[in-house]
Amino acid sequence: MPSYIAIKHLHMTSAAISGLFFIVRGIWKMRGSAMLQQRWVRIVPHLVDTVLLASALAMVFWSGQYPFQQGWLSAKVLALLGYIVLGSIALKRGKTPLGRTLAFAAAIVVFAYIVAVALTRQVLPF
Repeated sequence: MPSYIAIKHLHMTSAAISGLFFIVRGIWKMRGSAMLQQRWVRIVPHLVDTVLLASALAMVFWSGQYPFQQGWLSAKVLALLGYIVLGSIALKRGKTPLGRTLAFAAAIVVFAYIVAVALTRQVLPF
């Protein structure tokens, strides 16, 4: 059975890959790249995010630290919901290039906040 540290490293690696791939897809979207139509580009983010979520759930159960009982975990979950909404606007649902670009920038800021909260275990990490 994997150790908590192994799951934590899997989670951190998945988060880094997810964030970097989001940035790449955002740049491709702004440039109108045909890469976004590649099948693997539509599939890989779902696989990475599934590993990310599964490792997060494993850590929650393993550590006994639950969202809405731990302030910093609650902040991460709520920020994650915001990140998902902003990412969806940036990559799919944005009506204008400016709207998509602003949502993309905001999503990156929210992602940075999530990472900072994870590293500091503080709701206000900055």
